[in-house]
Order: sequence, then structure tokens, then C-alpha cells
Amino acid sequence: MTSINELSKTGKKQLEDGQYEDALSSFEHAISLNQNDPDLWNLKGIALRSLGRYNEAVECFNKSLEIDPRDKHSS
Repeated sequence: MTSINELSKTGKKQLEDGQYEDALSSFEHAISLNQNDPDLWNLKGIALRSLGRYNEAVECFNKSLEIDPRDKHSS
């Protein structure tokens, strides 16, 4: 069984390497294990945006914000 952390790490590496379809698959698998992780939804959105699937990406970014609406950069 692959852990969420492993899937997230793999997906991030795939994003860096330009393997957007593979990254998307990794993030979708991770989300299937934990649908309430805003970071996973954000990463899925990045993968979708990289694939030019903008409407789906926006849905993922919105889902991430819905789960965790606070601004992580203001503290």
C-alpha cells in the first residue's frame, strides 16, 4: 500500500519532470485516500493547469480553499 506522503512526493517529482499525466494520477490516488487534504487538491489543480485543463484546475483550487480557507502566507 502506497502512503499519501509517497504519492504526494512522487507526484511532485513528476510535475518537476513534466510528467503531468502521471502527476495527476498520483495526486488523484492520494486524494482517494484522503479527500480532505487541501494540499493534495491544490497539487491536483497544478497538474491539471499544466495539462491545459483550466476549468478542472479551478475546481480543484476552489475545493482546496473550501477545505482550508485561511491564507497560509499571512501570519
